[in-house]
Amino acid sequence: MTTSPEETPTVRLKGTDRCVVWVVYFDADRSRSEGRAVPKHLAVRNPRLIDVKRAAEELGLNPEVQRDKAYPKRWWEDKGRLIVDKIDGSKRKTILAIAEKLKEMKGE
Repeated sequence: MTTSPEETPTVRLKGTDRCVVWVVYFDADRSRSEGRAVPKHLAVRNPRLIDVKRAAEELGLNPEVQRDKAYPKRWWEDKGRLIVDKIDGSKRKTILAIAEKLKEMKGE
């Protein structure tokens, strides 16, 4: 497989202690069917990749930014994604922890 210099190579994460986190998971303006993965009370308006990255860093999750990726349901929006360490081996716990930190940081 060849990739251009600006593309991030595909990463296989199944069975590892890391997971993919998309910005849309935290977007209060999206429905669950549109990709929001956290409850409305933990979601924020207009989340940005840099904000999600900072939240993950503060939690010590070693985020790796992949800016050239787009959430599959919204392929035309290049918002990027993060690869982070899982909390207690659970993607769900990881996403909820990031959401709580993001909410705290944005002051919503």
